[in-house]
Amino acid sequence: MAKFQVTPLTPTIGAVVGGIDLSQRLDEGQLAEVRAALLAHQVIFFEDQHITPVQHRDFAARFGALHTHPLYPGVPEAPELFILDNHKDNPTDNDSWHTDVTFIQTPPMASILYAKHLPPSGGDTIWSNMRAAYEALSPTFREFLSGLDAVHDFARGFPQQGIVAAGAGAEKHAKALAENPPVLHPVVRTHPETGEDGLFINYGFTDRIKGLRRKESDAILNMLFEHIQKPEFLVRWRWKDNAIAFWDNRVTQHYAVNDYLPHRRIMNRATVLGDRPYHRSRLPAGVKAAAA
Repeated sequence: MAKFQVTPLTPTIGAVVGGIDLSQRLDEGQLAEVRAALLAHQVIFFEDQHITPVQHRDFAARFGALHTHPLYPGVPEAPELFILDNHKDNPTDNDSWHTDVTFIQTPPMASILYAKHLPPSGGDTIWSNMRAAYEALSPTFREFLSGLDAVHDFARGFPQQGIVAAGAGAEKHAKALAENPPVLHPVVRTHPETGEDGLFINYGFTDRIKGLRRKESDAILNMLFEHIQKPEFLVRWRWKDNAIAFWDNRVTQHYAVNDYLPHRRIMNRATVLGDRPYHRSRLPAGVKAAAA
């Protein structure tokens, strides 16, 4: 096997990883190299990987327990994975900036997406680095945001009248809604492994900032939703057959570009659960954040 190599795509975010075959069980050294690349570049890409759903699931499970999505259909051979199958009769509704599954108390640490079928062109995905976006704000505004919490709501991302809810059925959607009440997360999150701070709000699930009037909350959130889209924070990935994207959900947002209909795009995703978000300034006495 070729030597493990990491090729950055931008100075801020994204890298292509080579010299590794994800159809094989990685040893601890290889696993550490993958984790280090993920922490350094926030989203990493593997090309020309030929893996089964079971191999996809087992690779993801090396990084933690897997989340099973309450609405999307699972992959029969590995139900922990789910299928994103979009075409003219099932158009996508995830073409908005979001961080995966922030509507639970312990949002995912990562997601791993595998390209199964691609349109002739289009269907790219864009990621944004939330640490870079946070650091680009003024020190005064950063300090203000660091003391705030925001409400993340399943119903915002998956409304009853939405495409995903309709596909899942009313009974399944009602059950998911009941099992996923709104949760609070810090607006600025300290990364549990790097100790770096980054924004932790997203258009897909963040409904409002606690303690502010609705107009105040909307003004701040809308400003941040626009701010995170600056090109300096972004990497755009043009998918190839059998490519894999592995992103750190704790420090990124992403956007699936909806420009390929009526053609079809099929992806399988594994989602690795993470820890409850926190900010260093509000840790209990005697508890230390990760070293930056």
